Amino acid sequence: MDYQIAASDIEILRTAGMSEDDITHSVQVAMKALEIARRIGGDSIDQELVGRGGLFHDLGKAKTHDMEHGKVGAELAKKIGLPDEITAIMEKHIRGGLTEGEARELGLPVKDYTLRRLEERIVIYADRLVDIIHDGIVKIATEREAEDRFEEILRAYPKYGKNQITLDRYLGYHREIQGLMKAAT
Repeated sequence: MDYQIAASDIEILRTAGMSEDDITHSVQVAMKALEIARRIGGDSIDQELVGRGGLFHDLGKAKTHDMEHGKVGAELAKKIGLPDEITAIMEKHIRGGLTEGEARELGLPVKDYTLRRLEERIVIYADRLVDIIHDGIVKIATEREAEDRFEEILRAYPKYGKNQITLDRYLGYHREIQGLMKAAT
């Protein structure tokens, strides 16, 4: 299935009160996640989940930009009837999927936020790539350069790697997804 971002979904973000900058970021994440899913190929990847998960991952920023925006977004999404698979991405995307211990340390509801589905990991990887590509902190010439230099950039800029546990998690997603893309070519 060749999923395309729906204008009606973008309108949901606007109606919820997301800023245009946050909407732009969310569209970029959805597009990057879909590109990655297509590069991996195969019918086993749910492109709609990847696209809508990327688009809605920051819905909570309509209410707060704090750490709990994932939880807030998942609650908003449930109220408007988004599927559980999408709300799971929203809730779990903080720092790439927290353990119970990390959630406790960050003051979030204590539970396991581990990313179990490939689609979830694709969205989170795309989110980090979009930050690198569009923040302007790191000078890169192409999106491909962001992928090629991903490990170097995350290690050099704590904004992207956060802490050692989060850094290791993101690097694992990078290696997994890059390996899947290489295997598909």
